[in-house]
Amino acid sequence: MKTLVLYSSHDGQTKAIASSIASTLSETLECDVMDLALSMDINLANYQSVVIGASVRYGHFQRSLYKFTKQNVAQLNTMPSAFFAVNLTARKPEKRTPQTNAYTRKFLLATPWQPKQCAVFAGALRYPRYGWLDKAMIKLIMKMTGGETDTSKEVEYTDWQDVTRFAKDFVRLSSSAAR
Repeated sequence: MKTLVLYSSHDGQTKAIASSIASTLSETLECDVMDLALSMDINLANYQSVVIGASVRYGHFQRSLYKFTKQNVAQLNTMPSAFFAVNLTARKPEKRTPQTNAYTRKFLLATPWQPKQCAVFAGALRYPRYGWLDKAMIKLIMKMTGGETDTSKEVEYTDWQDVTRFAKDFVRLSSSAAR
């Protein structure tokens, strides 16, 4: 069974999470990993299942996520598919589910795609890597939401055990659909 893992990443954490998921999937499934922005013309007929991950930046997913899912909704809804969102709001335990994470809930309500599996992962805060405007804006947002404001720090909030669990659950989902 061949699986496609697509990701939309701004600062690289979603790409790292997608790569980790693909690594776990590849223990059982053949797996390709691609940047969603570079994969708009991908032929989903070459795959039996798909995982799509996207990051939130300033309250929004990148447009490529909406465009891809809209263009491919019919096929996505007929195959085992999963969605994971990555954002800093999910650093708070009560904001780590698709039902309690506002960005994920809003996306899932707005899209006709009905992924069989969904998750929300906390991202990473990489102040030293940001330009001055992003650093200032993110610091303001973090101050307003009770987060880290020391701009000399890098903080990774991702729970890698949750990422591995998500991938293993998707293997089971894909395998049962293939029977």
